[in-house]
Amino acid sequence: MLRIVGFMQVMCLLLFASLAQAQNVRPPGADAPLDIRAGTGGAQTLQDILARQKGLTINNDFRKTPTDLPSPDVGALGTRGGASDADLWRGVRFDTVDMRTQVNGPATDVLVQDTGMWWLEVRRGPLPRYGLYLLGGTLAVLALFFLIRGRIRIEGPITGRTLLRFTGIERFAHWLLAASFILLGLTGLFSLFGRKVLIPTFGHDSFASAAAVTKWLHDSVSWAFMLALILIFVFWVIHNLPDRTDLNWLAKGGGLVGSAHPPAKKFNAGQKLIFWSVVIFGTSISVSGLSLLFPFELHLFAPTFALLNDWGVAGWFGQAPFPADLTPQEEMAYAQLWHAILAFVLTAIIFGHIYIGTLGMEGAFDAMGSGEVEEEWAREHHSIWAAEEIARRDAPAAPRHTNAPVLPKGA
Repeated sequence: MLRIVGFMQVMCLLLFASLAQAQNVRPPGADAPLDIRAGTGGAQTLQDILARQKGLTINNDFRKTPTDLPSPDVGALGTRGGASDADLWRGVRFDTVDMRTQVNGPATDVLVQDTGMWWLEVRRGPLPRYGLYLLGGTLAVLALFFLIRGRIRIEGPITGRTLLRFTGIERFAHWLLAASFILLGLTGLFSLFGRKVLIPTFGHDSFASAAAVTKWLHDSVSWAFMLALILIFVFWVIHNLPDRTDLNWLAKGGGLVGSAHPPAKKFNAGQKLIFWSVVIFGTSISVSGLSLLFPFELHLFAPTFALLNDWGVAGWFGQAPFPADLTPQEEMAYAQLWHAILAFVLTAIIFGHIYIGTLGMEGAFDAMGSGEVEEEWAREHHSIWAAEEIARRDAPAAPRHTNAPVLPKGA
């Protein structure tokens, strides 16, 4: 295998050398080594332009290096009067000069940055396409599962007795998280698909007005989502720590496959996976959202990429080091893509949670509806928790203590 790879590398070098030879313009009698860009004065070659048109990655290092050549005199109509300093504009193009602008504020000295083009292409194509595939595929799998499995019914006799599963403040935190997530999802989808779908139908003016409203809603509701995320973590983290019962629950399919109902505490392994997915992905979505709200104060990807480079992660996969010197615009591009990707993934997970809590399981919605669940439902799906709650409920009341003196018999 190594010989094959080595042979391919040699052939590539030979091909590259042949292309270089074809483009060289060597003066008669010159003894200097051949330079691939001698014929263009150090500028781009035809091969560079053709490769760029094919979407191939071009090494721009040759364009970053100053030539130190005297500025040509181009007459009174030149870009700088009588002279045009190519090295100055090269520095502007690659952000290698110390510039000052009349506009005050952060990132105003970044006059040219072309990284927005790859971000725009990803945002237009792969991101919405694969995002829809993920959400549509999740809904299709849930529909197929429902057709095969049907609704999970309460198998035992209904007792009419209930157990308190969630208090009012717990349900408030849950519904605050759910409502804010749904609103954030809808406004986020509007932002992602609105330009492609709505502008052709309603026009630019209508879309601009609606986009301004949805952006304001998205930014404002995000604070409610983060507050709810903190509340549910505080309320339920102690009940969502992994334990041995989770392995048994997963091994038996949690009762979703087959008819067995494995023992579970207040939260089974499936609910714990949902909980930690919401906490971890929700936190990452929130942090990336904050970096978009405060792009000049909170930079995430430059220090992350630098850390990954220190660990040599890119080299594990034979890739070049990650870009660790990012402009604020580049930071926002990475943050927006990360924000959207995690939002798609978390939405797919929440689809499964909504399915089980509504259509998929009889009696499950009561837990977050009224907070009270049927005793038999609790026995079947959370038997360990149900036994503890029933024992606590049916325990004899402790004797009342009084301050009355104890009189001797016969008194």
